[in-house]
Amino acid sequence: MVFSSAIFLFAFLPIVFGLCLLPIPLRAKNVILIIGSLFFYAFGEPVYVFLMLASSIVNYTFGRLLGMSSIKKLDIDIEKEEVKKYVGIEKVKTPYRKLLLTLAVIINIGTLGVFKYTDFVLDSINKGFKLSIPLPGIALPIGISFFTFQALSYVIDVYRNPKQEQKSYPAVLLYISMFPQLVAGPIVKYSDVEYQIYNREHTTDEIVGGIERFCKGLFKKMFIANIMGSIADQIFALNISEYSVLVAWLGAISYALQIFFDFSAYSDMALGLGHMFGFTFKENFLHPYSAVSITDFWDRWHVSLSSWFKEYVYVPLGGNRKGRARTEINKLIVFLLTGIWHGANWTFILWGMIHGIANVLEDTILPINKLKGKKKIFGNIYTVLIAVIAFVFFRADTIGYGLKFVKQMFTGFFLDAPSISIFLEQMNVYNIITLILAMIFAYPVKDKICKKINKPGFYAVFAILALALCILRLSSASYNPFIYFRF
Repeated sequence: MVFSSAIFLFAFLPIVFGLCLLPIPLRAKNVILIIGSLFFYAFGEPVYVFLMLASSIVNYTFGRLLGMSSIKKLDIDIEKEEVKKYVGIEKVKTPYRKLLLTLAVIINIGTLGVFKYTDFVLDSINKGFKLSIPLPGIALPIGISFFTFQALSYVIDVYRNPKQEQKSYPAVLLYISMFPQLVAGPIVKYSDVEYQIYNREHTTDEIVGGIERFCKGLFKKMFIANIMGSIADQIFALNISEYSVLVAWLGAISYALQIFFDFSAYSDMALGLGHMFGFTFKENFLHPYSAVSITDFWDRWHVSLSSWFKEYVYVPLGGNRKGRARTEINKLIVFLLTGIWHGANWTFILWGMIHGIANVLEDTILPINKLKGKKKIFGNIYTVLIAVIAFVFFRADTIGYGLKFVKQMFTGFFLDAPSISIFLEQMNVYNIITLILAMIFAYPVKDKICKKINKPGFYAVFAILALALCILRLSSASYNPFIYFRF
């Protein structure tokens, strides 16, 4: 089920939201949310909803085992030095808990690997060794990368701090299956919503703010991301070697804007829905195209994912605590895994490594992070250029096609009839206006406008107007899922 679909807007959301507004205990509202979330997922994945349920049961069990195997009865933390005062406890308890954590990681990552990478690995083996191993063609469950990472973060957090153990299975199930962020994030840590599960307040201001945020995201999806996506899809379907630099850059820029507005729109809608039901999730996008370095870009782009890899991969690898060389290697590992996480294709791996290498270069030989004042504009131009080029490979079906596309962006200096025709076909008045507005609002222009327009009711009027326009567009729009559904 898609947030921007009629069945969600006119059936699912009103029913679930209406039931949660009833004067009933919070635990009853949680049950409604759990049932609604399972139906939401089963609507598109009737079989794989059982996989998500199995994930919740397995990780809840590991959380309980890690909690029970801790030495909390002695009121000390096994990670602290005080544990050494108790003879034999450290030797007996710590390995047992590490074994449990290792098993949890293997099961979670192994499950993700089987469903997401089996065909990719076998196909790579076939091509590398000229074999013909049959591919099983396993379908990818929607959102498996997101709910797997959430579940795994819960287990790791309980391992680090046994006090975070949740004895209630429904609470863990709600955390993992909550429909606003179930299929495309943001990736929420359990500690961020633990208190809210049984103690949240459902205020009118929060509900209104959530509706406004949801309408904003819906508008971005329907009127910006989908338009940019239509341009990008048609250009990336071409034999780009036959078209000029003008067409190549239009396709690259359109896709870079599409993926930003598409994913940030989903995040807006997820955060808005969260507020409507009394939950607060952390921001996931902070105007990444206004970044002045690739390092800065990743402090702004898909913040929940970059934070997850930093906390659960980069820091355990040693972070920046083991010298410059080890720090840069750790960063490359993180970006390699980030690319792999996004999809089973060498194009995603290359995309991740482009960002990783840029990060390393910025740490070592590029003085980009030292730019100050007005000179930061050069840092922004450099960042956007790297991001756009990297997204070409992210969008391309093969690395070969991505290389041809990038080549045309920098060498296709000719204007023939086919290039002019396809460019003019895409650049009608409506698309031109959308493209210009997309480029403007990719920067924090809205924030400055909002500070000047501080009139009561303005956002409510905008939300109503945006919703009305989106409803009108729904009647003619074709099915267009969010890009990150496939990850």
